[in-house]
Amino acid sequence: MKNFSTYLRIVRFARSYWKHISTSVLCTIFYSIFSGVSIYLFIPLLDILFHPERMRATQAATESLKVPFPISSVVGNMKQWFIESVFQGTQIDALFRICIILIVAFVLKNFFGYLQSFLMNYAEEGVIRDLRNALYRHLHDLPLGYFTNERTGELISRVTNDVTVINGGISALFVTLIREPLLIIVFLGLAISISWKLTLISFLVFPFALFIISLIAIRLHKERGISQERLADITSVLQETISGVKVVKAFGMENFENEKFSKQTNRYFRSLITITRIRDLASPMTEILSVIAGAIIIWFGGKQILIEHNLNASEFLSFLFIIFQVMPPIKELTNVNNRIQEASAAGKRIFEILDTKPSITSRSDATVLQDFRSSIEFRNVNFSYDIKTNGQDGVLRNINMNVKKGEVVAIVGPSGSGKTTLVDLVPRFYDPSSGGIFIDGNDLRDVDVQSLREKIGVVTQETILFNDTVRNNIAYGLDDCPLEKIIEAAKAANAHNFIVEMPGSYDNIIGERGVKLSGGERQRLSLARAILKNPPILILDEATSALDTESEILVQEAIDHLMAGRTSIVIAHRLSTVQHADRIVVLNDGQIVEVGKHAELIANPNGLYRKLYELQFRV
Repeated sequence: MKNFSTYLRIVRFARSYWKHISTSVLCTIFYSIFSGVSIYLFIPLLDILFHPERMRATQAATESLKVPFPISSVVGNMKQWFIESVFQGTQIDALFRICIILIVAFVLKNFFGYLQSFLMNYAEEGVIRDLRNALYRHLHDLPLGYFTNERTGELISRVTNDVTVINGGISALFVTLIREPLLIIVFLGLAISISWKLTLISFLVFPFALFIISLIAIRLHKERGISQERLADITSVLQETISGVKVVKAFGMENFENEKFSKQTNRYFRSLITITRIRDLASPMTEILSVIAGAIIIWFGGKQILIEHNLNASEFLSFLFIIFQVMPPIKELTNVNNRIQEASAAGKRIFEILDTKPSITSRSDATVLQDFRSSIEFRNVNFSYDIKTNGQDGVLRNINMNVKKGEVVAIVGPSGSGKTTLVDLVPRFYDPSSGGIFIDGNDLRDVDVQSLREKIGVVTQETILFNDTVRNNIAYGLDDCPLEKIIEAAKAANAHNFIVEMPGSYDNIIGERGVKLSGGERQRLSLARAILKNPPILILDEATSALDTESEILVQEAIDHLMAGRTSIVIAHRLSTVQHADRIVVLNDGQIVEVGKHAELIANPNGLYRKLYELQFRV
């Protein structure tokens, strides 16, 4: 039942394409009708070729249709009209007519088949696109904490591979469950019109096949879920290896990574083999049962021709042809449950993401922050990544701090003291476990998230650049930004000179994560991006700690230009970069242990800042 509810959620994504789907269903109906007509035409064709004496026996042909089923009178009248129309004139005339009708029937059958396939594929691919877009949008709504607990490769696999698996589940409902039953009904009606006894015998064996296939489907659903997890493992290993290829080569771990990747691909291979074995078992089982049914039909049909004489050879050959046309739709139906189960297994993994509620959201009555006027205040802030602790014994404890507009406040402390976590609370990457952060007197939780982040610029040690042009990286998120403003920001960030020396200047592609640039160049582009955004609040998280001396000087000049007239919160390991800050806040083990200017803190011989300073400069 749970799998069925998951499948219904997948189907709901198809509502936007109801016009395409309904037209496809209509085409399916016509396709089924003309499929039956094209097959049924072989009866008069065989009569013309092998029983010319029956051309004028219209009445006898009609009488032969009188079987104890309600459908018989309708089919009989239609057949009588058809025979009377076709069997006029000479045998050659009738043969010509039946050939023309045969061509028209097959042309119409394939025309409607093409339309049905195209329209349904359009809807299927549209649903896949919409699901991927929904997943991507939802990932952007989730907080940073979600991504610390999930593997990147796992998320990529769900957005790419799992969504693709759903494709077959959609066509299973709107194509297979409509077209195949219609074809079965059409062919079954034709078979009954020829011999209801043989038809009844033909379908006695199929309930056994359906029962066996249903057992196979249950096992298939379980294995499909396992295989998707295995594929996610492969994607994760691949993503990690490519991202850390420099470390892999530096430590000479190519063979180790090859073995790790081979282990994951072998696990996926074994899972796929299991699925293939289970899924392919349905087809031969149905085939064997069909052959048994065919042999029984031939034996009973042969008796009616040779002994009872109530069936002629052309009708029997046509009946065999028709009844075996029923087999493919039935075999296709046996796979419907498999496809639905596979789609449900993939859908479960997808909806696990979509059902994850964003913990950082804007309230319906949230205040839109028009500008930053006075201060950012921390009031008794506690924070823990483990929500069960409610901030007790967490990363931050009892933080009280006030950053006034225009101030430069430096955050220093040993590694692991909570510096980055502290500044991450300002743009609401996380919310405090207890206490509150207030901007101009408004609790951040009551402020619209988008308007808050528009007022904040963040520059980190790990620069995030995209495989795009220099121009688009600097003007990230700004449409139609004039090149003059981009150049002005680049000059302010000491980036203009090295940019114009590139082959394409501002149109040069910098590679994934900016791999074609040095560390200092990447950092200066990141600063240019922040300068162009022109935020009133600036957060610098160890922006120069990974740079060489020359690059640090250039970047520090850009930072000084960027910080001018702005409220800045600066994290730095190099204490020389924060000596001129208005205030220095010293963190240790998640608590504020000292606050003051450089001269005040350095004068305290027992203070943590003094110890950090002496360690760094070997005083």
